[in-house]
Amino acid sequence: MAKRDFYDVLGVSRGASEEEIKKAYRRKAKELHPDRNGDNPDAEAQFKEVNEAYDALKDPERKAAYDRFGHAAFEGGMGGAGAGGPRGGMHPGGDFASAFSDVFEDLFGDFMGGARGGARQRAMRGSDLRYNMTITLEEAYSGIRKTIRVPSLSTCESCEGSGAEGGAEPVNCPTCAGMGKVRAQQGFFTVERGCPTCGGLGQIVKDPCKACGGQGRVERDRSLSVNVPAGVETGTRIRLSGEGEAGMRGGPAGDLYIFIQVQEHPLFDRDGANLFCRVPVSVATAALGGEIEVPNIDGGRSRVKVPAGSQTGKQMRLRGKGMPALRGGGDGDLMIELAVETPVNLTGRQKELLREFEELSEHNNPERSSFFSKVKSFWDGMTG
Repeated sequence: MAKRDFYDVLGVSRGASEEEIKKAYRRKAKELHPDRNGDNPDAEAQFKEVNEAYDALKDPERKAAYDRFGHAAFEGGMGGAGAGGPRGGMHPGGDFASAFSDVFEDLFGDFMGGARGGARQRAMRGSDLRYNMTITLEEAYSGIRKTIRVPSLSTCESCEGSGAEGGAEPVNCPTCAGMGKVRAQQGFFTVERGCPTCGGLGQIVKDPCKACGGQGRVERDRSLSVNVPAGVETGTRIRLSGEGEAGMRGGPAGDLYIFIQVQEHPLFDRDGANLFCRVPVSVATAALGGEIEVPNIDGGRSRVKVPAGSQTGKQMRLRGKGMPALRGGGDGDLMIELAVETPVNLTGRQKELLREFEELSEHNNPERSSFFSKVKSFWDGMTG
C-alpha cells in the first residue's frame, strides 16, 4: 500500500509552520495513542504513521528534502542521516523523545505530581486531611465554635523540616542527579518516572534527623478552633487552608476539610432551611378549633390557631421560624402538621357520650361520607 502524504497524515498544509506541525502531531498522537484505543486494531499502525510523519516534518532540512523528493527522500540512495537515510521511522532518544514526552505528560500527567526541574521536585505539598464533625440541630441553627484535635504530620522542629541531623543540608540524589526523575526505555519510547531512590524529591539526606528519621515531619496532635456558621447541614464542607499535613522540603501544607453531620432531632425534621414538626391535637380541638402551643428551634414557643374541622395532616406555616440560610436569602419556615389523637382508656361515661355523639354526627364527617359514597358507586358498578 502506498504511503500517505505526511502532511495529510498530520492534517496540516504544506505551508504549515514548525509550531503548527508540532501542535498537529501532539493532537494526533493523543487521539491515536494505543492506550486510549484498546478496541481499535488499527490505532497502533496509525499512531506509528503519525510519528513517522512528524519525524520527517519537524526538522527544516528533512522537511525541505521531503517537499522536494517526497517519501523517496528517506529511502535508500538519497543520502545519509542528514537526509534521513537510517532515520526513516521512529527511533528512541533525540528530539522525538522530547516531543513524545510532551504528549505522554498530556495523556497521563507528570509523574510524582511535579514539574520537570529538579528545584521544583524538592518541595512537595502536604496531604489534605478530612475531619468528620457531628453537631446538634440547635448548634446548626445558632452556629458554634468548636475546638477539635487533629492528628497529622507536622514539620519536625529538630531539623526544621530538612530531614538532616544537625542542620546539614540535603544533597542531590546520585541516581537522578537532583532531577527527581529517571528515564526508562519502553519499546520505541523514552519515558520519565519518579526516581525510586529519592522518591521524586531530587535530594537525599546522608545523616538523617534522629527525631523524624529523615522524613522532615513527625506525627503530632494539634488543637484547632473551628467556626461553624449558622445554617450548616449534613454534607456541608468547611475548608481550613494550610491546616492539613505539613509539606516536605519547604513545600506548602495541605488543607483541612471539615465535613458536617447534623444529628436527627426528636421534634423537628429538616428540609433545607424549613423545619417540620408533627403536633398532636385532641378530637375536640380539631373539631371545634382552638389554640395550641408549639416549640421553636431557638428554645422559644409559638401559639398557633387551629381552624375548626381540622383533619390529621393539615399543615400550618410559621414564617421565619425555620433554619437560617447558609448563604443568605432569609430564614426558612416552621411547618406544623396536625395529628388528631384518638382517646384511649375511656371510662363508661365517655364511651356513652361518644356513642351518643356518633348518632348525632352522621352527616358531619365529610371524609367518611365521601369515602362511603365512592364505595357504594364502586359496588354498584360491579353489580350493574
